[in-house]
Amino acid sequence: MSQTLSASMLLAVPLAPLAGSVLVGVFGTAFGGNWIGRRLSHSLTILGVLVAFVLSAMTLKSVMLDGAGFNETIYTWMVVGGLKMEVGFLIDSLTAMMMCVVTFVSLMVHIYTIGYMEEDDGYNRFFSYISLFTFSMLMLVMSNNLLQLFFGWEAVGLVSYLLIGFWYNKQTAIFANMKAFLVNRVGDFGFILGIGLIGAYAGSFNYAEIFAKANELAAIGFPGTDWMLITVICICLFIGAMGKSAQFPLHVWLPDSMEGPTPISALIHAATMVTAGIFMVARMSPLFELSDTALNFILVIGAITALFMGFLGIIQNDIKRVIAYSTLSQLGYMTVALGASAYSVAVFHLMTHAFFKALLFLGAGSVIIGMHHNQDIRWMGGVRKYMPITWITFLLGSLALVGTPFFSGFYSKDAIIEAVHFSQLPAAGFAHFAVLAGVFVTAFYSFRVYFLVFHGKERYDQNPDAHHDDHGHGHGHDAKPHESPWVVWLPLVLLAVPSVVIGAMTLMPMLFGDFFKGVIHVDAARHPAMAELAKTIHGWMEMGMHGFVAAPFWLGLAGVALAYYMYMVNPALPTAIKRAFQPVYTLLENKYYLDWLNENVIARGARCLGTALWKGGDQGVIDGAIVNGSWKLVGRIAGLVRWFQSGYIYHYALVMILGVFALMTYFVWLNK
Repeated sequence: MSQTLSASMLLAVPLAPLAGSVLVGVFGTAFGGNWIGRRLSHSLTILGVLVAFVLSAMTLKSVMLDGAGFNETIYTWMVVGGLKMEVGFLIDSLTAMMMCVVTFVSLMVHIYTIGYMEEDDGYNRFFSYISLFTFSMLMLVMSNNLLQLFFGWEAVGLVSYLLIGFWYNKQTAIFANMKAFLVNRVGDFGFILGIGLIGAYAGSFNYAEIFAKANELAAIGFPGTDWMLITVICICLFIGAMGKSAQFPLHVWLPDSMEGPTPISALIHAATMVTAGIFMVARMSPLFELSDTALNFILVIGAITALFMGFLGIIQNDIKRVIAYSTLSQLGYMTVALGASAYSVAVFHLMTHAFFKALLFLGAGSVIIGMHHNQDIRWMGGVRKYMPITWITFLLGSLALVGTPFFSGFYSKDAIIEAVHFSQLPAAGFAHFAVLAGVFVTAFYSFRVYFLVFHGKERYDQNPDAHHDDHGHGHGHDAKPHESPWVVWLPLVLLAVPSVVIGAMTLMPMLFGDFFKGVIHVDAARHPAMAELAKTIHGWMEMGMHGFVAAPFWLGLAGVALAYYMYMVNPALPTAIKRAFQPVYTLLENKYYLDWLNENVIARGARCLGTALWKGGDQGVIDGAIVNGSWKLVGRIAGLVRWFQSGYIYHYALVMILGVFALMTYFVWLNK
């Protein structure tokens, strides 16, 4: 690399949002005496994130144009033997791109929050939390070692817990944030096992040192099994990604997280936090390339998530939950790309998805504001004429999501479908079917929402639950929708631009240029998907034109057409289908009964096991036998011995006689 970036400038990127978060969190809340008002609170936090975004953009420019980079330790926390625990930054093209995505989406969410949360009593606290999240995510993506990665990993989980349960007086919000916290702990247990195995066998947490020993790790068997160590490490790391990136069956927390305010849905559960697992696997590509078993496992999990989570989006009536299940499905697409060794394609879709999914979530929030905090799409309709800016931006986001040619989502989704098609792994056939079928499903539920919300008959005055809303405020049945204030629609417009153009602009350099050279590693001989993909894609224009005759386009068009017919032309048909396929609908409505399984089998089983360990192990064995039993035994022995030490001569004589008798008996027995 021809240039080294400034450590001071890089430190300012995560520390600027942290400074805003601390100032507002302390002096803008009751904890610090409410010294800072609302205007100054949002100004400080927005300034911190704006500084981080500008510096991130400058970093990306230096990396792309000047070949700059950075891989140094900032602070050594502890040295245990030869194992160093450090804080350090690794800045390359992957990191710089993630820094820009995180800070830009976060900046849009900060601006949007001014309008969305203006009536909320926790206004300052919310700004403090989302700035703290931005700091945590930046520390995660900028790390050059697994220890710091794990710190950022856990920090975003903690802030997610705080934000999902932001309205802590709502029981559903409290249940949702605890569910998210516990499910992520399951994934994190696997993640920390993988980190521990790397530390034990590689003797380092530093990425560069680990990757240098990758081939040595690949030659080691896992003790006591026929498995290879590298396979166990990769699967453990991916289990962590399954929790954070909401992959089946650890996906159950993400839909319930919609109980939090809408801005966090865009920031955490669409654009940044849930993609941390995708980023981690791409960063660790030199290890994953050495285990076909792990890649097959990733393919299967991603395919299940992409298809079956999409089915659940079809029956949802809460506008935010539909988009949440869309997020799950798109995360499945990214995971499938990782399993096919198309890491750059997965990261490409991560980037494009961040923009249009944040746009859709914030657009949904704008609709919720305009509909006086109604979230049920069955009681909307005809919103287009009242909210023109929200309508056009939401439409652009939907077109990007379904993969319309020349929109950003088209380039990344079609590249994933093609890459899986070229994969030679055993699970690739199932994965290719899942992502192809998922195109139709995505188009159907996306435009079901679009048509029910923005077109057709106005139904907002018929809502029987008009007084039940996102904020807990009541509104009348007959209040007309209205366009949101400029602080709400401006982020929608700014997000709509990359949702349309960023795919075409970055297709060739990110997938087939030198953008990820030396950053993402692929064994082309064993995993030829990217090499084959390069033979079929020769530019954004050609790919866009070819998209009109490819199968994904026609599947998506069929999904849009069916949604239009069922909800605009023949609205009685969905009810008839529901009656005819009631068992299937019940299965989907109960989310494949995974929540029931978790709550009634796993959770209750864990409680029964805990009770058994408490009663039998703690009270019975430890307290009863070891603690209380030991002093009782000593007491009984002491009581017996005390009788022989009575002070009476005849007692001592009796003991002597018994002792002599015992010795004589013992020697006679030995001489036989």
